[in-house]
Amino acid sequence: MGATMNARFEYLLRLGDDALILGQMLGLWTGHGPVLEEDIALTNIGLDQIGQARAWLTLAGKAEDAGRDEDKLAFFRDQADFRNAQLCERPNGHFGDTIVRQFLFDAYAVPLHAALSSSSDPEIAAIARKSAKESAYHLRHSRAWMLRLGDGTEESHDKVQQSLNDLLPYAGDLFYADAVTAQATAEGWGADPTALRAPWTTELDSTLAAAGLERPPAVPEQTGGREGRHTEQLSFLLAEMQVLPRTYPDAQW
Repeated sequence: MGATMNARFEYLLRLGDDALILGQMLGLWTGHGPVLEEDIALTNIGLDQIGQARAWLTLAGKAEDAGRDEDKLAFFRDQADFRNAQLCERPNGHFGDTIVRQFLFDAYAVPLHAALSSSSDPEIAAIARKSAKESAYHLRHSRAWMLRLGDGTEESHDKVQQSLNDLLPYAGDLFYADAVTAQATAEGWGADPTALRAPWTTELDSTLAAAGLERPPAVPEQTGGREGRHTEQLSFLLAEMQVLPRTYPDAQW
């Protein structure tokens, strides 16, 4: 039972941390979007991600059974304890960087939530079904911008192509498989990440073709996020995100 609970905790952390860190990164666009509509859109997508993070981390806290709720897991863990994919913590950069990062994640989130909707665990399935509606919208939004930027001006095309070249290697964590995912798949409450690569690749290739973009040559994929190895960007984000609750840990709102 202990091994099972540990695997569940680790797996749910990955889901929650992906959503939490991506949501925080998107939140940094609030008030800085290129146009008002996109300022609002990115903020709303970020809020969706935070909502998903709360649900997954609440369930993770139950699986851990150590008295930590979603707030404790979000604000009182150190960088090495986070399990998010490195893709989610990549810098916002310019608007094209953010769109490519979001698209690569959305193309993964859609089949992920579809698979988890059939989870043998009713709580996981319920969260996934709600998240599936949001991730479908997120993908429509990011894909539309991939097409608009890729098939736009020469400058927008060149910038988004470079964003793709830079960010695509960081997608490796999304499909990382280990003993945790093996147990989740075998017991039916989780999804096999390796099975998500095919629909993700189909979406990626069709979108790039429609946008006039090229898939960059294959390079070694960056992994490590699922094991707590992260880039310096995460340390910057956590310092800002966690400063208030760590400074006033007993504060009541």
